[in-house]
Amino acid sequence: MEVSNPTKLTVNKAGLFSRFLKVIKKDDNIPAYVLMAPMLLGFLVFTIYPIIYVLRWSGFDYDGFSQAVFIGLENFIRVFTRDSSFWNSVLNTFIITIGKMAFEIPLALVLAVLINSKSKVNNFFRTFFFMPTIISMAIVGIIFSILFGSYNGIVNVLLVNLGITADKINWFGDKWLSLIVIILAAVWSHYGITMIFFLMGLQSVPKELYECADIDGASPIQQFFMVTIPMLKPIMQTILMLAIVEGMKMSDLVLVLTNGQPGGQTEVAMTYIYKYFFPTDAMAGGLIQYGYASSLSVVMAAIIGIITIIYLRLSKNMSEV
Repeated sequence: MEVSNPTKLTVNKAGLFSRFLKVIKKDDNIPAYVLMAPMLLGFLVFTIYPIIYVLRWSGFDYDGFSQAVFIGLENFIRVFTRDSSFWNSVLNTFIITIGKMAFEIPLALVLAVLINSKSKVNNFFRTFFFMPTIISMAIVGIIFSILFGSYNGIVNVLLVNLGITADKINWFGDKWLSLIVIILAAVWSHYGITMIFFLMGLQSVPKELYECADIDGASPIQQFFMVTIPMLKPIMQTILMLAIVEGMKMSDLVLVLTNGQPGGQTEVAMTYIYKYFFPTDAMAGGLIQYGYASSLSVVMAAIIGIITIIYLRLSKNMSEV
């Protein structure tokens, strides 16, 4: 019977390890793979797995505790035929997204143009305008709930003292007033980052174009519309895309500011789905409905995907200057 030599095995292992190190040194891609591994692992765990999880349970009647029952497309039939509240929340999402974009983008563009030049004063204002962006959405919701409080809110006190209104306004007692407050809060918390994007675009515009426009006798307003706006089309495409996705995914601000009130009229799609995953009120009957919440998530993901594809096709020319 042949007995293996421990010394020989050790030498073989050392040789294999040295060859492995040589392969790593020769292959320049190995360090890149090692650096990408943690991010890829996080992507698989926190993105791919949840997507598979949601797709799986969308075909089940499941509350997280009892035995899951496969019901096929019944959840999706319920979404499209029996759940008008969900489609109202989707409509609210569109209203808030469009309203937010209508106020935020012009405001951010005007501010970016005003503070585009390099000076200490403009550096201060850039920081000042950007500050709301770093504040948590939960804190933003609390701030605006205090500002627009129905009885002792700062806005109501100012309106009454200035004689603009005779009585205090119940901002959160009406759907449309509540949506206006949500839009204002969303604009205030996000216009800073949009302004920074515009500043990046403005600083990439060649100064020679403005000099040529001056020689041709163009006024500052004409230069803005004939030179600045066309040159900002690529960055505008990105800003609009981010604004659409940001608005469609809004949830935390609404949860803190109105929690869907009054009477669920200010629910947006993401808060509506959230309350079926984690029921906190009577909307879902106080019961966890993982299966139905998963089907709602699939439908909303499809809606956002379709909007994104349509937008990218329609805005294809914006990437060309």
